[in-house]
Amino acid sequence: MTAFLIILIAALFVIALWQISKIVQLGKTPEASTADGEIANDADNDRQGKYMLYFVIAMYIMMIACFIGYQDFFLPDAASAHGAEYDSLLLLTTVVIMVVQFLTQALLHWFSYKYRGKKGQKALFYADNDRLEFIWTAIPVVVLAGLILWGLFSWNDIMDVDKHEDPLVVELYAYQFGWKVRYSGADNTLGDANVRFIEGSNIIGIDPTDADGKDDMVATELHLPVNRPVVFNFRSQDVLHSAYMPHFRAQMNVVPGMVTKFSFTPTVTSEDYKSTEFMTKKVSKINEIRRQKSKELEAAGDVALDQYEFEYYLLCNKICGASHYNMQMKIVVESEEDYNEWLKTQTTFETTLANAKN
Repeated sequence: MTAFLIILIAALFVIALWQISKIVQLGKTPEASTADGEIANDADNDRQGKYMLYFVIAMYIMMIACFIGYQDFFLPDAASAHGAEYDSLLLLTTVVIMVVQFLTQALLHWFSYKYRGKKGQKALFYADNDRLEFIWTAIPVVVLAGLILWGLFSWNDIMDVDKHEDPLVVELYAYQFGWKVRYSGADNTLGDANVRFIEGSNIIGIDPTDADGKDDMVATELHLPVNRPVVFNFRSQDVLHSAYMPHFRAQMNVVPGMVTKFSFTPTVTSEDYKSTEFMTKKVSKINEIRRQKSKELEAAGDVALDQYEFEYYLLCNKICGASHYNMQMKIVVESEEDYNEWLKTQTTFETTLANAKN
């Protein structure tokens, strides 16, 4: 602690000397400042103007290189009904942003070079221009309003689930650091739940007095039938989490003390998604990297890495604690028949309570 204080005092002393030197410089006469090179001349302005051009050119080259070099990190086609429209909205928004930033950055840096300071040159005073101000105000308003309205209508379409389509009602329960899923059983109605009911085998706090919860089933994997709408209820046991299912373009905050909702219709089974050209190449590339890494591990006497196989996953997209990175759950999208067969293997809450008493 003493050493730290000594270093801190020494640093503050150096800063104080530097500030004193700047004060002395400010106290000099203009002629002295000019002689010391404090005032920019035409050569300085010309050099700085060129630097602005070099910078914007380098920025665009790096931007294009990143788009090309990191295209493997882009998400593949969406596996949900609303995903295509979501991707279209995101693509249009990105294109608009890129076009605007390309033009504005190019003009900003070009004008910095073109109108760089020159001896004897005076800046033009231009008070205002109503037409120009109307144009650069109206265009952003119209574009942003269009994007916002499209996003609003898309959101309403996603969240407005038709009950006549017999949507599956599922609860995703978040806790540090994992997920549990609760299925609503034969009545397709979730029973009441509260963290105050958590005790023994009642691990997510289902209300034991609510008849709707008797046939609820708690699982550690999320199974979904393909082409059937799903309504998700989200609850958190402890802190703020975020349910993130990237391949379905779905994300919703999971807030302690309240129930949040999201819905989508999965359209591609897990097996079909694995066999797509994009995912086949990606898995092959990942496994090649893992093979090379395994050689290094085996040479060092460690265990080799397992082969990677693609699965849909539910992730937490909030930094919720030390093991946040491990907070994930496997998602299996399958046919209605396979889903019903899997559901038969799950234990109802009523059975779980009865087994706990025996």
